[in-house]
Amino acid sequence: MKQLLSLSYWLVCLIAVDGQSSENWPMFRGPNGSGVSDTARPPFKFGPDENVSWKVEVPSSPSSPCVWGERIFLTTFADGKLETRCYSNNDGKLLWARPVPADKLEEFLPSEGSPASATPATDGKRVVSYFGSCGLVCYDPDGREIWRHPLPVVETDGGFGSGTSPLIAGNLVVLNRDQSRNSSLLALNLETGRKAWETARPEARTSYGTPIVWANNGIKEVVTPGALLLKGYDLTTGEERWSVSRVAHVGCTTPVLGDGLLFFAGWAPGKADSPWPSWKDFAAKYDKNGDGNITPDELEPEMRGFHKGMDFDHDGRVTEKDFDLLASYTAKGENVLVAVKSGGRGEITDSHAAWKANRGLPYVPSPLFYQSRVYLLKDGGMVSCLDAKNGTPFYTQERLGAIGSYYASPVAADGRIYAASLDGKVTVFKAGGEKPEVLHQAEFRERIAATPALVGQRLYVRTQTKLYAFGK
Repeated sequence: MKQLLSLSYWLVCLIAVDGQSSENWPMFRGPNGSGVSDTARPPFKFGPDENVSWKVEVPSSPSSPCVWGERIFLTTFADGKLETRCYSNNDGKLLWARPVPADKLEEFLPSEGSPASATPATDGKRVVSYFGSCGLVCYDPDGREIWRHPLPVVETDGGFGSGTSPLIAGNLVVLNRDQSRNSSLLALNLETGRKAWETARPEARTSYGTPIVWANNGIKEVVTPGALLLKGYDLTTGEERWSVSRVAHVGCTTPVLGDGLLFFAGWAPGKADSPWPSWKDFAAKYDKNGDGNITPDELEPEMRGFHKGMDFDHDGRVTEKDFDLLASYTAKGENVLVAVKSGGRGEITDSHAAWKANRGLPYVPSPLFYQSRVYLLKDGGMVSCLDAKNGTPFYTQERLGAIGSYYASPVAADGRIYAASLDGKVTVFKAGGEKPEVLHQAEFRERIAATPALVGQRLYVRTQTKLYAFGK
């Protein structure tokens, strides 16, 4: 029976590789990180007890489903153990789970992150997972390990934990290794796991976005999002080709392509619409003993995990000096959506910006290009829609009726857009129009940090405790 399942899986893979089917979701946000399926026809009426094909319990982690043929791949973290898991697309049955030993777990903020935050990537023949605690590991679809590429434990600013996912581009696996120091862009040979090239990014601090591939005037590039900078590198050699500065000082989002342009959007606190408090006001509230130093025990319990992020000089205390350093760093960035034209070399911030926008910007969710429009999803459940060619807004910060924060990125198929809030409400609204027309909302009543996947007639949603398949 196992051999028959494996054979049917490989037949699906061969069809897909030949380009006769694109009904796969091979990485974070699907094909090239776009968030779009041109072939899927997922349901738009669903819920925890509605239109459920199957559901299974899964350990809590924010990584998203990666789907190829009859298999679904996830990373998980439970009971101190990191795993790559494979589930059957037919009934949700766990087909295999492979633990990855780590001598030390990366530091992470338990309330927000996980050491299994990266979505696996696959080309149908290999499945690659990344863990900030130990590196990259590659399996065949049946769970046999092909290679392992160890990496030092990632060190992120504020100890928030890593968030990027691997990209498979031809015969390479590409990984954004932006961290608090020794940042780089790394490419491995997909077949062997050996290093193909690595380009240092000494100017880069911790960022969380996933690279994508851009065929820029005939040259294949890896576009890597980051804090303060967006850069393009030659896919074959790793050589830096261009850079765009004056973007957000925290890089959480992934760029997308459409209509000959590249779109990158980012927002971070500390600017006019969400200013930092003054040191005087902050100290008056939290410096309990009046010594000019704020230690974690002086903060409210829910804020203590963020103390390290405010301790800019890493001396274990938050002081006025830290606030000055944070303000100086924040001032270098710009909360913006920028549309980048192709063909640039060198510093292209001004020369190749087709247009910019600065309202409705997302913090964590990546932008979505769909049917010649760019969609932005902002915390509070506010969506904006712009003309991709010139940035003219069709609507701005329209409410979806699902408030709260958003970590999952919007995805689209069959003329509809799906958006999942962190507190567990999934909204489906119609693409296009002069305002978002909400078609359906489903309440899951538990956290959703993973981005949904759209394949065939199915919608896959990972919540804090379950993986759902909706549709036929």
